[in-house]
Amino acid sequence: MMMEKLTILFFLALLSMGCESMITGGHNQQPYDKIAPKTAFNDEDGLKLYINSLYNNLPGGNGIAHNDQISDYLARKTVPTYLKPGAYGPKEAGGWSWGGLRNINYFLNNAPEQARGEVRDEVLNHYIGVARFFRALYYFKKVKRYGDVPWYNTALDPADSTELYKSQDPRTLVMDSVRADLNYAINNLNDTKNSTASRITKWVALAYKSRICLFEGTYRKYHEELNLKGTAAQWLKEAVTSAEEVMNSGEYSLHESSSNHELSYRELFIDQGGHSPADETILAYNASREQNILHDANWYYTSPTYGSRLNFTKPFINTYLTIDGTPFTDISGYKKMPFMEEVKDRDLRLQQTIRMKGYKRTDGTTPAPNFSYSMTGYQPIKFTLASKQYDNEIVNDNSIPLIRFAEVLLNFAEAKAELGTFNQNDWNKSIKLLRERAGIINTSVPAKMDEYMRETYFPNITDPVLLEIRRERGIELALEGFRFDDLRRWKRGELLEMPYKGMYVPKTNTLYDLNSDGKSDVSFVNEIPDSKESGVVYVELKEGDYELTDGDKGNILWRDNLDKEWEDYKYIYPIPFDAISLNPNLKQNKGWGDK
Repeated sequence: MMMEKLTILFFLALLSMGCESMITGGHNQQPYDKIAPKTAFNDEDGLKLYINSLYNNLPGGNGIAHNDQISDYLARKTVPTYLKPGAYGPKEAGGWSWGGLRNINYFLNNAPEQARGEVRDEVLNHYIGVARFFRALYYFKKVKRYGDVPWYNTALDPADSTELYKSQDPRTLVMDSVRADLNYAINNLNDTKNSTASRITKWVALAYKSRICLFEGTYRKYHEELNLKGTAAQWLKEAVTSAEEVMNSGEYSLHESSSNHELSYRELFIDQGGHSPADETILAYNASREQNILHDANWYYTSPTYGSRLNFTKPFINTYLTIDGTPFTDISGYKKMPFMEEVKDRDLRLQQTIRMKGYKRTDGTTPAPNFSYSMTGYQPIKFTLASKQYDNEIVNDNSIPLIRFAEVLLNFAEAKAELGTFNQNDWNKSIKLLRERAGIINTSVPAKMDEYMRETYFPNITDPVLLEIRRERGIELALEGFRFDDLRRWKRGELLEMPYKGMYVPKTNTLYDLNSDGKSDVSFVNEIPDSKESGVVYVELKEGDYELTDGDKGNILWRDNLDKEWEDYKYIYPIPFDAISLNPNLKQNKGWGDK
């Protein structure tokens, strides 16, 4: 009787899932897995309706805009639970849900048999390709989080206790299956570019394959404890070939603004026309006010109380090159340069990523970094709209890319550099293009290694080109949810212990005009004055809260008394306690057993 109850509970756990809003409008159906397959899959309309529901496996707008919660280059109002000593373990873990996978496998187990002969082969194979693409993404996410996981390619039945109670399958088996699914998708999906970036096509599958193969190849290369280093090169080679196919197709290019070159990058994230710019965007979360497909980026990045108050840190801002292509950190005195000076004449992406001189809202105001929100002075604007009407509600209707051509270029460049085959031509068709769009004048291959990048972030890297590619990746993809995965695959988790260090403050009890508009914005004081100047935010310095590194001057330190701890076992998450309780055959990931 107890085993029967456990089986039912486990099956219910498998069915549980949390669905994000769809990126496409007009469909929010859930799979009808209780409808007879003959009824559901006997024509193209039935196939399409079911497949549309699988798009719920893609992240929604908030899932993208909030995604860099654990990062070395962002400060937060609180330390992530995952980094707090002793705060996270199997009892706090989640994410072990498989309902979304069952929906995918139900289609793959039933649609081919029922639709074959009723629907043209190329149409059926396309929909099978979409389902296998989503299964690949589903398992890639699981492997990133947990390492070894059970591989299921059938829709489980409550009576199948053998499969329900199986242990994990090896990473190699699961990732080989992910690759097989992606290859099927690439070979069978429609290869017509979707101008709204809302449907899964061959180009989407190729772009994602470049992402997945780069992750797996570098993870195997740097995580020698897996004993899979010898297989890393093949994954990196497939990252290159997948990216190259997209690059050589002529379907995509880097977006260039038709009105202002200095807005080319920002336009990718603030389009309210129903989809992000189609020249660069391969797949997107398409927001729509009419269909109530919205997100809260403005509220999230402007409210002092809502959200995590994500702000960039000084060490990361230092990585943005000067406009002439030289490292900012080569400038004498860069460490003590005040905000107004340090942001001048930099990579144009900086002014399109944070509030600084030139940032303007639709009411004509030019607000500086707001220290009611910002802790470091480097306040993000990347996903936010210029109108203040979006600041206090979930009403953002700007579409956000899920994958774009710039990432494909970065995946290509990094994979080639890791293989040791990167050359001048590769630079010209990848990193050079990204830097030219960023307004950088000298975009030549670096002649020497940047010591700041090496000493601050990657002491184990001596290849100057690979350092530049990693610099470029951090800047181009900032806030898009890549950094934690990148640090894990590079085995640089210890960077997450970096202090929350902000801009340099030359002197306390002094008014500062951060955006150079002639009006004071902020003053760092030991005590809030009785008489305050209008429009100024007074930041009271307190031990354990706001501090300056040198007492009455120096870089801002935000809550430096809060411990952040990284251990190597954290490269993969623990299997949740409840999952192991339901299925004792599951093995807890190494290092988490006594947590």
